[in-house]
Amino acid sequence: QVQLVESGGGLVQAGGSLRLSCTASGRTFSSYGMGWFRQDPGKERQFVAAINWSGGTRVYADSVKGRFTISRDNAKNTVYLQMNNLSPEDTAVYYCAGRNTVGARSQASDYDYWGQGTQVTVAS
Repeated sequence: QVQLVESGGGLVQAGGSLRLSCTASGRTFSSYGMGWFRQDPGKERQFVAAINWSGGTRVYADSVKGRFTISRDNAKNTVYLQMNNLSPEDTAVYYCAGRNTVGARSQASDYDYWGQGTQVTVAS
């Protein structure tokens, strides 16, 4: 069973930055496609970014392109989400997700494992 643990959320002013981290258990992290999603209360989970096993393919939601960067360090079993120029619209619970195959995907249904989520709040 793979476990994903997110960290790095918090409260930040508009225009500020945060870096989220997600550390995975298991020996085969380097073969997982990984993603980040976010969710507001009462709304559907929304795709943010995804990365393939090597980091060579990265996919972003239009709303975060140019502001967010997803990356991974397979030696540390960790995937990151660097978030810059944050706005109040980015406020949500952010979830890390992993899939048993190597590709990057934007659909939540393509993911097999989920973290518990970390709250990001952007104050105006």
